[in-house]
Amino acid sequence: MSANPQDGRRPDPSLRPTSISVLVVAGLAAAAAGWLLLSFSYSRLPSLPWTPALVLAVLAVAEAMLAQNTAARIQRKPGAPPVEPLAVARYVALAKASALVGAIFAGFSAGLLTWLLLEPTKAARDDIPATAGGLVAALALIGAALWLERSCRVPEQPDRQDDDSDRPSERR
Repeated sequence: MSANPQDGRRPDPSLRPTSISVLVVAGLAAAAAGWLLLSFSYSRLPSLPWTPALVLAVLAVAEAMLAQNTAARIQRKPGAPPVEPLAVARYVALAKASALVGAIFAGFSAGLLTWLLLEPTKAARDDIPATAGGLVAALALIGAALWLERSCRVPEQPDRQDDDSDRPSERR
């Protein structure tokens, strides 16, 4: 149904899959911001912590486990309990938000990492492992979030065709 405000009908709600191009643009913008932040203020910053990488890694693992569980429940695999529709909607919202946050953090980390690799100081070399860990964890979060989003899709049911093979044969 098309949404036409003049005919009084409301549009059908729809939720589109996460756009990879949106994630790439967000990551590129964050990479530029990370590069600029370090180029103007690196000497005033403390050493970069491992905490963000650990948090993102834990989120990635949690979402991957949730994706696996949700896919089994939606596909009604043996032993898997049914899933509540509202829970699936919440999982999709979580997945979309996590993918965007992961893209922003991955871009930011990539910008930081690029700047650090080009900086010839010991302090910059010491910050490379934490930054690379953050980049890897952010990429893992993006992957897990996209998997969770995909796991929430209802599998397509084959169209039921009315053919004579489904009906019992009639005797004349």
